[in-house]
Amino acid sequence: MTRRPLTKAAVIGTALEFYDHALFGLGAAIVFDKQFFPAGMPVAGALGAFAAFAVGFLARPIGGVVFAHFGDRVGRKPMLVMTLLLMGLSTVGIGLLPTYEQAGVAAPVLLTLLRLAQGFGAGAEYAGALVMVAESSDPRRRGLWASLPGAGVQLGILTATLVFTAVTALPSFETWGWRVPFLLSIVGVGVGLFLRFQVRESELFERERARGLSRFPALEVARRQPRILLIALAANAPFGAIAYLLNVFVLSYVTRTLGLPPAVGLSAKLLASAVAIAVTPLFGLLSDRVGRRPVFLGCALFLGAFAFPMFRMVDTGHPALVILAVTVGYGVCVSGMFAVLASLLTELFDTRYRYSGVAIAREWTAALTSGPAPLVATALVAGAGGASWPIALLLVVCAAATAVAALLAPETRRRDLTENVSEPRVRAGAAV
Repeated sequence: MTRRPLTKAAVIGTALEFYDHALFGLGAAIVFDKQFFPAGMPVAGALGAFAAFAVGFLARPIGGVVFAHFGDRVGRKPMLVMTLLLMGLSTVGIGLLPTYEQAGVAAPVLLTLLRLAQGFGAGAEYAGALVMVAESSDPRRRGLWASLPGAGVQLGILTATLVFTAVTALPSFETWGWRVPFLLSIVGVGVGLFLRFQVRESELFERERARGLSRFPALEVARRQPRILLIALAANAPFGAIAYLLNVFVLSYVTRTLGLPPAVGLSAKLLASAVAIAVTPLFGLLSDRVGRRPVFLGCALFLGAFAFPMFRMVDTGHPALVILAVTVGYGVCVSGMFAVLASLLTELFDTRYRYSGVAIAREWTAALTSGPAPLVATALVAGAGGASWPIALLLVVCAAATAVAALLAPETRRRDLTENVSEPRVRAGAAV
C-alpha cells in the first residue's frame, strides 16, 4: 500500500470527523441554546446545549466497539467508509432540523438523536485512521506519519471555525445562516469517500488474517494486555477532558461569563488550530528522535504549570491575551500530547486487536471525561460565581494524572508491529 494516498484518505476522513465535532461544539457554545431550547432561560439553555454535546460521547464507546470489532474481523478499510458516511450524514441532518419555536420539544430530541448517530460513527473513525497509517508507516518515522491524522483533526477544527465565523457575520445567522456549515459537511463526505475507496487494506491485517483472526477482539485485548489497556485508558481520560475544556468550554466562558464578542473566542480557536496543524507533525517527528514518553510528559507538565497563568490571561478580557493563552494551551500543549498519543496507542496493542484496543482506550474515556467536561466546567464556574480558578485547578489535576499514566507506559518508539507482545516471540517471529 503506498503511503501517500492512504495518508490523504486518513487525514481527510479525520478532518471531516472533527469538522463535525467542532461544529457541534461551536453550535452548543453560541447558538443551540437559542435554536433548540426555550427562550428566556439562558443558563438552562446553555446546560441543555452542552448536555446534547455530551450525549454524543455516550454513543462513541458503543460505536467504537462495534466498528472496531469488525475492523479487526473484516478489515480496516470498509469500517472507515461506513463511519465516514454515518458521521457526515448525521451532521447534514442537524443542519435541516426544525427549531424549538417550530417543533417544540421535538427539536432538542431530534438534535440529541442525530448527535448520538454522529457519535456512534465517530467512535471508530480516528482510531481506524491511526491504525491504517501506523501499520503502513516506516517504523523509523512512525511518530511523524501517525501524527498526520492528528493534523487532520486540527484542519477539521480550523475549517469548522472559519466557516462558522464567516456565517456569524450574516444578518440571518440566527435564523438560517448557522445551518450552512452543517450542510457543507456533504462536501467532505464526497471527497473522503472518493479517497478511501482508492486505498488498499492494511498489509499487517492481511498477514493476521492468514494466521487466524480473533473472534472477539475487545475481549481478547482485555485478557491478553490488561495492564496496557488500563494505562491507555488512564492516559486518555484526563487528556480528553483537557482537550475539550480548552477547545469547547473556553469559547463559552469568554462569551457568556466574560461578555466578550464571539469573534474573540472564535479567533482564538482559529489561531490555536492553525498553530496546531503546523506543530503536530513536529511533535510526531520529535517523538521519533527522543521517544514517545519524554515528549508527552513535557507537554503535560508544561500545561499543568501554565493552567493558572493561562486563565489569568483569559480573565483580563483583553482579546490579544485571550487568543495567546488559548493558542499556547491548546495549539501547542494539547496538540503536542495528541501527536504523541497517535503513535503510542497504535504501538501499545497487537495487530489482531489493535483497532479495538485503540478505540476502547479513546472512546470509553471520551464518554466519561471528554463529553461531560464542558458541562462540568460550566457548573463549576456558576458555583464559583463566575470565577475561573476551579477550571484552572481541574486542568492541573488532569495534566498530572495523564503524566502519571505516561510514566507507567512502556517506551514504544522502536516497536516492531509485526510482533505480538502478548504471545511468545518465537511464534510472532515465525508468523512474520
